[in-house]
Amino acid sequence: MTDTMPILLVPGLACSPRIYAPVVPALWRFGPVTVANHIRDDNMGAIARRILAEAPPRFALAGHSMGGSIALEIMRQAPDRVARLALLNARARPDTPEAIGRRRGQMARAQNGEYHAVLDELFAIFVHPSRRDDAALYRLVRDMGDDVGADAFVRQQTAIMGRPDSRPMLASIACPTLVLSSDHDDTVPNSQSKEIADGIHGANFVVLTDCGHLSQLEQPEATASAMVEWMRN
Repeated sequence: MTDTMPILLVPGLACSPRIYAPVVPALWRFGPVTVANHIRDDNMGAIARRILAEAPPRFALAGHSMGGSIALEIMRQAPDRVARLALLNARARPDTPEAIGRRRGQMARAQNGEYHAVLDELFAIFVHPSRRDDAALYRLVRDMGDDVGADAFVRQQTAIMGRPDSRPMLASIACPTLVLSSDHDDTVPNSQSKEIADGIHGANFVVLTDCGHLSQLEQPEATASAMVEWMRN
């Protein structure tokens, strides 16, 4: 392999670079791998602008969950800089009023000293039911939450609540695109991921089995395999 392509990975809500650790070894052969910092701003436009200011001139872009919303905002701001796009367990549609209400409740609790309790509740929703007693996975999710911290968690939730509806711009995405989902994602149902794949011409839609919202951690080999194919094709 003579040509290389920088790869930029964007984590999701309350997630740190640890979320991508299981797939980086499979990706680094294609080029330098960087995990974006997405915890400094409280709106999608500002998060994307700061990431773009720190990113290589042209790169492959992957976003997980909230990171998928950020990736779509990056596509909105600088589509010519993105050579490939991967959206993992992501949605294009904005929050419902009910979802905004839940987020506001989580934010208030995080600010009032209940951040770990919020993380515990998110863990139960994030992972496949068969993994809810997985102590190592629980510890990793808690550690990622601590990496982010309560203040940044509130900024992230604020950004998520204010994100635009990205469905109208899907048809404009022309780069090779992977849309990856899970068969048991209680956070982003795979019908919403399929909505993205259906909206992007030629997108490859992959559904992982026995998997919840945290595909890189729950099914690392299958996720890495799908991302390797994304980089090769």
